[in-house]
Amino acid sequence: MPKFAVILPAAGSSARFGGPRSKLIEDLCGLPVITRAVAAFVQRSDTHQILIAVPNDPHARAAPSQQNLARIDDPAPSRRANEIWDALARDPMVKNRLGNQIVLVPGGGTRAHSVLAALRRVPAEVEWVAIHDAARPLVSQQLIDRTFAAAVEHGAAAPALPVQLTVKQATGPLPAQVQRTVPRSELWAMQTPQIMRRADLLSAYQECVYPLEDVTDDLQVLELTSRPAWLVRGEESNLKITTPQDIRVASMLIR
Repeated sequence: MPKFAVILPAAGSSARFGGPRSKLIEDLCGLPVITRAVAAFVQRSDTHQILIAVPNDPHARAAPSQQNLARIDDPAPSRRANEIWDALARDPMVKNRLGNQIVLVPGGGTRAHSVLAALRRVPAEVEWVAIHDAARPLVSQQLIDRTFAAAVEHGAAAPALPVQLTVKQATGPLPAQVQRTVPRSELWAMQTPQIMRRADLLSAYQECVYPLEDVTDDLQVLELTSRPAWLVRGEESNLKITTPQDIRVASMLIR
């Protein structure tokens, strides 16, 4: 298999998690959430580079120092960027790759902007990119293998789970009149990593006329520019940390 670069958008505000702390640095059975997500790729021989798009807030800058200059490709990284660096350094295997295989880059105002910012820094000789949620700490090696193999075969792939709930379409906000029931057999809940050719994704971003602030999924950029994308079987354990309850569920799965 060829090698790929991994992009982890980590510039979000964690608003739904609540509290002053970012969900990415929350402890999960001895390691921060983001550290577990990164470690899943660091151990792989096909991972060329890992780029983490971190908050780039000019109003929350840390004082410039030589230490900061070594941490992130930004002369004055934000406080939360430094917190992410410190969280990553808690795992010896990840710590040894910081500044080399693992780099922190300034993110954008939305997920799509952060992915694009990191994508532009992926070396041209790297054919494939994998975009993975920094808040998915339990991704398995089997899922990464399965998704990457499908991407190499079809050009782009992502894991997904069938939607189990009945879904109604209605004009919001509630209360609102039901317009129709959407067939569940056609609905899939997306997961990551989402893997595709670097050149295809970069071209899709350049051609996309849809507002990037409304893009919530990486395969969506390919769809909007008429590029094929395939789904593979996801895993229930590959949950995304959104609320404190998710931390408790993830802890039980690890234990």
